[in-house]
Amino acid sequence: MTIAFYLPQFHAIPENDDWWGAGFTEWTNVKRAVPAYRGHVQPNEPATPFGEYNLLDPSVVEWQTKIAMENGIDAFCYYHYWFAGVRLLEQPLDNYLESQISMPFAICWANENWSRRWDGKNHEILMAQDYDNETPRRVFESFVPYLSDSRYVRRDNKCVLLVHRVDHLPDAKHYASEWRRLAHEHNIGELWLVASETSPGLDPRDFGFDAAAEFPPVGDNTIASALLHPPNSLNPDFRGRLMSYSRLARWYENRSTPPFPRHRGLVPRWDNSPRRMLKATLFHGSTPERYGLWLTRARRDEQEQRPGTGLVFVNAWNEWAEGAYLEPDHQYGDAYLRASNWNIHVESNFRHPRVSHPFIAHLSWAFAQSLLQAVASTVKNFAKHCQRKLVR
Repeated sequence: MTIAFYLPQFHAIPENDDWWGAGFTEWTNVKRAVPAYRGHVQPNEPATPFGEYNLLDPSVVEWQTKIAMENGIDAFCYYHYWFAGVRLLEQPLDNYLESQISMPFAICWANENWSRRWDGKNHEILMAQDYDNETPRRVFESFVPYLSDSRYVRRDNKCVLLVHRVDHLPDAKHYASEWRRLAHEHNIGELWLVASETSPGLDPRDFGFDAAAEFPPVGDNTIASALLHPPNSLNPDFRGRLMSYSRLARWYENRSTPPFPRHRGLVPRWDNSPRRMLKATLFHGSTPERYGLWLTRARRDEQEQRPGTGLVFVNAWNEWAEGAYLEPDHQYGDAYLRASNWNIHVESNFRHPRVSHPFIAHLSWAFAQSLLQAVASTVKNFAKHCQRKLVR
């Protein structure tokens, strides 16, 4: 099963109006992005039938689920925002429960504090998590209406429940055991507890969870994924990170199998310029073909390791402000969506990503030049060394 994370912040709520201005939605961030170098496509523009849609419009969700299921996305995983009894952005999923849409869904408790980190004020908390002795029970009660729905995603007849930052829980093993008890109490049955891999070296067994789920590119801003040759046209005020999508994908494709279940995950592309501006992290070089190859390999690995019960998590369906989305845009149309289809045999016909704009052309030629210069220099030095030997 292929599951795409789903962001519900595409409708206005009073809290966001107070914090960011009247009418704020994720589209507000998307529109403010600016290019960091020549050929950098920003802002991204949606090519949906609704333009900058509103998730409270039921026809939008009907369209999303239809094109997702037609292209190999089996379920959405909605972020669930719960802060000491306060729910935020819950309306799209609550509307989903009342609808006749057949597409399966899951939830992920996004248990991080909300802060003003988008505008650099990381320490100004807007909505905080407040863990106390009652939190395990109270937050699970907020899960119950969803876990009880017949469309909820089950793996081996166990409800798949994710937590975004399991390491933030004060006693995760207690949460896990209490949730399993409450699931039986509410006639939900067994749980398959999954920890998103949002911290390095995460082992779900340390938290009483059943599995981890890869969550690139969180934690992947390392030298191993760095872009080898930045563009000459880069804005001199840029203070972010330029990373390589191909190197990121190869690293995940070649990971060794851990001694616990770790579901494969991937990201179609990543560019959080709308949120971080000139401090953004950009994974450059993504194409629908390269994403499709990564997805194909992730699905194959899950089939081999967990036949019939494998889960692949795509980050994400509609994270437009992070440049991580499958929905159609004006640059690629629906190519990323079509690359998600099981019927696309990218393994057999994949080639290196084609040159799609001047930066990639510059990157390829510049890297080839530097490599040739290095080889020529090595040969020249070796020839001089041999000549000196002969003279002696």
